[in-house]
This record gives sequence, C-alpha cells and structure tokens, in this order.
Amino acid sequence: MNNENYKNDIKKQLIDELSDTLNLDDREILNVIDDKIEYIERNEAPLKLKEKISLRKSVYDSLKNYDILTELLDDKNVNEIMINSYDEIFIDRNGKYQRWDKKFESKEQLENIIQQIVGKINRIVNVSNPIVDARLLDGSRVHIVLPPIAIKGATVTIRKFPERITMKKLIEYGSINIETAKFLEKLVKSGYNIFISGGTGSGKTTFLNALSEFIPKDERVITIEDSAELNISHVNNLVSLETRDKNVEGEGEINMQMLIRAALRMNPDRIVVGEVRGKEALDMLQAMNTGHDGSLSTGHANSCFDMLSRLETMVLMAENLPLLAIRQQISSSIDILVHLAKLKDKRRVVYEISELLELDNEKYKTNKLYEFDGTNLVKCGTLKNQRKLD
Repeated sequence: MNNENYKNDIKKQLIDELSDTLNLDDREILNVIDDKIEYIERNEAPLKLKEKISLRKSVYDSLKNYDILTELLDDKNVNEIMINSYDEIFIDRNGKYQRWDKKFESKEQLENIIQQIVGKINRIVNVSNPIVDARLLDGSRVHIVLPPIAIKGATVTIRKFPERITMKKLIEYGSINIETAKFLEKLVKSGYNIFISGGTGSGKTTFLNALSEFIPKDERVITIEDSAELNISHVNNLVSLETRDKNVEGEGEINMQMLIRAALRMNPDRIVVGEVRGKEALDMLQAMNTGHDGSLSTGHANSCFDMLSRLETMVLMAENLPLLAIRQQISSSIDILVHLAKLKDKRRVVYEISELLELDNEKYKTNKLYEFDGTNLVKCGTLKNQRKLD
C-alpha cells in the first residue's frame, strides 16, 4: 500500500469512527491519526520516519485544513491557485503560470473543501446560488463557480493574501517614490477624499491598506467590504463591516449599500469602502460629500477618466438621475484620483495621480499631479485645491 493509499485509508477510518472531527482540538486529532498510523503499520508494512511525518501532515490537512491546497497556501512563492476541475490545478508561482502535479481524489473531495471554505464565513454556494465570493481566514480571496455553470466541474480561484505591505515596502519595490508617498500622506491626514482605481491584479486593496496607515489613530473609522481584507491595526476606534449573502430561504442579505447607510449612523470621522462595484457608489459619494472628509475607496477601471465614467454608470444603477447631477456629485465628492497599473514585467506601480476639479462646461476637469513616465513617477502639476491642507 503506497503513501497515498495509507492516507485515504486512515482518513476513511477517522470519518467512520469520529462523528465530528472538526469539534476535536488539534492534539486530539493528531493523537487519533498517530494511533491509526501505528495500527495500520503493524498490520501492513513499516514506514520510514519521513514517510510517517508526511502521512501524518497530509491526513491532518485533509481533516482540519484544506487538504492538498494547504501545501500551496503555505508556499509563499505561490500567488494564485486556479482549480479548473478536481483533477486540473494551475498555480501562479512568482508571476509564472504552471500546472500543478497534484489533484483531488474526486469531485466530491473538492466539493467538500468548497463547503468547508464557505461555511467558515457563513456563505452559501449551491445549485441555486452557484457563484460566490468568499475568503479564507487569512484574508485570501476565493471565487467559486459550481456546475452546471462551470462545465468542467467546480472551479475555484484563490488569490492569496500577502503579508501586510506597508507604504515603506511599496517604496522599496519601486511602486511609488518617497516624494509621492509623503504627498499622499499629507492628503490623507488633511482629509482629502481619495479614490483608487486600477485593473485586475493592479494592487488596489494592497495600496488602500498602505494608504490607510496615514489615517490619524485618534479618529473613528468604519471599513466596509464585500470580503474583509483591510488590515488597519493602528486605529483604536475602528468598526469593520462585511456583507452577507442570502440564506437558503433567500433572505437575510446585507449588501454594500445597506452597510454604507448603516455606517453613516455610527458617527464615523471617515469611511473606507473596500471596492465599489454597483449602486452602492451613490451612497459612497453622498457619504464623502456630507462631512466625512478623508474617506477612501477603490474601483475597477483602466484610467482615471475611465473610473469617472464607470462611477456614473454605477450611480445610474441606483437612481435614474440626470447626467449633470451625477457629474456634479462626483466632482464635489472626490478630491484625488490615484490610478494603479500592472506593468508587463509584473511590477505594480502608481501610474497617475490627478486632482478632480469643478466641472467645466458640464465636463470633468482634472489636474494631473504625478504621472509614470515608463520608468519613474514624476511630478507634473501642483495641487490647486489646498483649502483642506493642514
């Protein structure tokens, strides 16, 4: 019997004999696994110490962690895990895609892992609700699509949550220079409303986290996210809110729009919204424009101007307002636009920083402050609205 068969055999015996392994503590689980390995070893063939240690870990991971995925989640060089089906797994290791040489034992095993992931954060994914966004307990993003939507089988994409990247580290990585970082620090502390845009994988959440370092620690801050990823540790008076999906009866949903409205009743000094994707954009803009200076948020777009256009569309999802009224709301709410980009060499950089001014003939008018010239971020303008500066 090979190592994999040992693992499967022990796991089956554990499941048969233990009514609820998840309620046992780690020591109890490991003791039972050790007993089973010893029993099977006496009745089969002896194992080398290295094999026993590997078998012990793999069985434990199957029961208490995420089975074969635990190895990838522990590997700091793996940035993203892409499960196309139970027997087809790709990974992004140091910016390069490659097919992993391991697979799940069956479709059922992958589905069990999926239910384990969503169950830990009170999310539901099933035939009626086959697409869900979730997260692991370390903050890693998880996107799940079930059959029949996913034709090849259950599909899972995990974007791992890196260790907290500070503004100092972003400077070291070349994502931003010291001059620009100090400028942004001054804007955050002075209460400018800043909106961060960027494409997929450009580092919007990472940058928002780094920018949040500059929020004065004596303020009351409310964070609102679809899946909690922000890590603001220096602010004492902090409330973190996270959306909730519908239950099996189709009730109990708490969306971003509801959370932003709730946050306004919590007496915040500033609100940090993880990412706006829909009609909650209107509530976010209204919050920025009603005394909550210094609010921060992010959105998906290909440029600063593209972000303004997308915000218009998102506001229209909420209310059928005249375009001029929407533009006036946007221009009076957002002070600074920061656009991020992922370069061909995989570097993530601050690509543009622009000041949003008052409308000019009903059109947006911006003042470009910094721009990436292909090598460095260079200053190309001076802040015109300095009324908020300390």
